Amino acid sequence: MRKARPYTRRIALCFSPGLTPMHDINAIRNDPAAFDRGLARRSLEPRSPAILEKDKALRSLMTSLQEWQARRNDASRQIGAARSKGDAALADKLMAEVADLKTRIQSGEEEERTRRAELDELLSGIPNTPVDAVPDGKDETGNVQLRRHGEPRNFAFTPRQHFEVGEALGLMDFEAAGRVSGARFVYLKSDMARLERAIANFMLDLHTSTFGYSETSPPLLARSPAMFGTGQLPKFEEDQFRTTNDYWLIPTAEVTLTNLVREQIIAEEALPLRLTAYTPCFRAEAGAAGRDTRGMIRMHQFSKVELVSITTPEQSDEEHERMTDAAETVLKRLNLPFRTMALCTGDMGFSSRRTYDIEVWLPGQSAYREISSCSNCGDFQARRMNARCRAAGAKGTRFVHTLNGSALAVGRTLVAVLENYQEEDGSVTLPSALVPYMGGKTRIAKNG
Repeated sequence: MRKARPYTRRIALCFSPGLTPMHDINAIRNDPAAFDRGLARRSLEPRSPAILEKDKALRSLMTSLQEWQARRNDASRQIGAARSKGDAALADKLMAEVADLKTRIQSGEEEERTRRAELDELLSGIPNTPVDAVPDGKDETGNVQLRRHGEPRNFAFTPRQHFEVGEALGLMDFEAAGRVSGARFVYLKSDMARLERAIANFMLDLHTSTFGYSETSPPLLARSPAMFGTGQLPKFEEDQFRTTNDYWLIPTAEVTLTNLVREQIIAEEALPLRLTAYTPCFRAEAGAAGRDTRGMIRMHQFSKVELVSITTPEQSDEEHERMTDAAETVLKRLNLPFRTMALCTGDMGFSSRRTYDIEVWLPGQSAYREISSCSNCGDFQARRMNARCRAAGAKGTRFVHTLNGSALAVGRTLVAVLENYQEEDGSVTLPSALVPYMGGKTRIAKNG
């Protein structure tokens, strides 16, 4: 396994043949100013002039190719007529024209592939545009709190951070992990390892029984087209881990769950599809130097329960609220204080058109920290995957909408449990919702 090497251009171009544009090119043609306004809200320069210039050149070439092909077909038919009339001179002239047209068409088709690839490469690096309801802002300071649930616990002692709790219990070993794998890895031992598994099982049971998600065990390796489909490539290849034979370790189960519908046409009556998975996830954290260097907040390998929904365009906004409620319910059942934030335009992810972050209270840090991000991507990912739906009796298709959310990041949930339920003697009382998953155990203490 290795970090990605910089070959962004080759990744982008490998998806060009037959690729559906990543943005609605008709919408950009019809109202380029609206497209640029959406990008401006993300603090990006206008892109429509460059897009439309390349699009115009491509369409002009395609028109010429059609005209050349039509003339070639017509001239080919005329050759036979000329020969039947004994007009050898005209037949030779037409044959020369056909040969010239063949050369021009072959050259034009190669130029078409190049121009299409250039347009696709330009579009592939442009993020989704935010919906009107997203608040404007340059960074996380522009995020807007929607609601809060629960009040932070009043401790009779100074609360410790999770790694201090875990190391004092002898159940969390970063030093040994560093010797084996390097920084941002950890060994969880005994009851701590069981607690991680208990949290995941609790989440899966909640999402499948209460919210109707279908549990799925997806691949942990993905090919480049799948990573492109959900937006990890080409822009964020440096944040990924790649194998020596060009597979990618998934940074989230969103990749392999969402790509279940790539290049498919789904019956609209079968939507929404709701999928959940518990998987390890792998991230290079290339841009996180110096951030959260201690503990389990920012790891190269971590576990997560993911939610993915595939919907019709009409369903996606309601599904977004429903998915966020599922994630919030996990924290409510664990009695962990949290707040839900509407991310501003400057803090949203690349593929999202609207995102809610859920932040859990960590008393050891005396701060709210992100534990879930629930995003509505609209048709952005569907266009990259060519995933469509069709209504019963309809001839045409349209792109599905895709949504994804962490529900929750298991490691960060473990962190929240340790910090919020720690006791002065160093032990940790377990939330009642997790006791059945811990075999009836109500407390984690040193030496059992």
